[in-house]
Amino acid sequence: MAHAPNPQPSPELFFSTVNAYHHTEALRAAIELELFTAIAEGNQTADTIARRCDASERGIRMLCDFLVVIGFLTKESNRYSVTPDSAVFLDRRSPACLGGAIGYLLSPITTERWKDLAAAVRKGGTADVDSGTVAPEHPVWVEFARSMAPMMATPAELLAKYLKAGEGHQWKVLDLAAGHGLYGIAIARHNPHCEVWAVDWASVLQVAQENAATAGIKDRFHALPGSAFDVEYGSGYDLVLMPNFLSHFDPPTCETLLRKVHAALKPDGRAVILQMIPNEDRVSPPRPAEFALIMLASTPAGDAYTYPEYRQMLHNASFASCEKHPLMPDFFSVVVGHK
Repeated sequence: MAHAPNPQPSPELFFSTVNAYHHTEALRAAIELELFTAIAEGNQTADTIARRCDASERGIRMLCDFLVVIGFLTKESNRYSVTPDSAVFLDRRSPACLGGAIGYLLSPITTERWKDLAAAVRKGGTADVDSGTVAPEHPVWVEFARSMAPMMATPAELLAKYLKAGEGHQWKVLDLAAGHGLYGIAIARHNPHCEVWAVDWASVLQVAQENAATAGIKDRFHALPGSAFDVEYGSGYDLVLMPNFLSHFDPPTCETLLRKVHAALKPDGRAVILQMIPNEDRVSPPRPAEFALIMLASTPAGDAYTYPEYRQMLHNASFASCEKHPLMPDFFSVVVGHK
């Protein structure tokens, strides 16, 4: 049986990776110019898009062509159109628009720590002298709460449905590192008999309380400002939510927090961990697997933990059992620990 010849080595991956920041900055420019919204409104030629975006026709033509090449637009007979993905996630009129997330994802606070990633690799954790994003009252979390809420709306809804919040049981919910508060808010919207206590820094909780007011659950949303490791939770919780939080710490620190969570739960209560969770090979699926390097760059000891690692942490914190469920079609998975 003849074997197919080996493909010729190509420098394509090298150049596409080294120049990946071109894609980033082109997308940032398009979002700032409201280019996707302009095209979705019906402006399809370079001159009409330019007038709508208050930009030069030449610049718009070059930017649009680049966005066609990388997959955000299509082009036919010098007329541009948004792709289905761009229509949903980049048109400012869409309720699922993610454009505002660049306020956090591309902020200097977020991007600067990637400038010397080799130092973080040598150290085995963030090269920041102030412990990275886990430093007390880090200002990045206010920007995160404001910018990332649209991105978290879908997994928050998926989580509320998975937990069957709509069945309407009398629930007392604790939301740790609540940020924008959308996870607890989604559960409270589905369940009118639910009260939520949210823990985060006081400045961050102001954003969560604004979101709770907008969602119409202000009277059922209570703030517990401070560190999740130090705040007195109280007791009798049906659910304790930990969205995108444990990944910022090493396993012993996670287990310390989980023991505190265990003590705050009712006898039949549940700890709800929402994270990007890679497979045990740690290189799949792509987005959760990539998350480990994000934790290396931004935290002293965080990681993208596998399900067996979360299962062991929960076991060490005296939880009786747990299960994992993917929140499809999102990148996140939920691990539920039963007291």
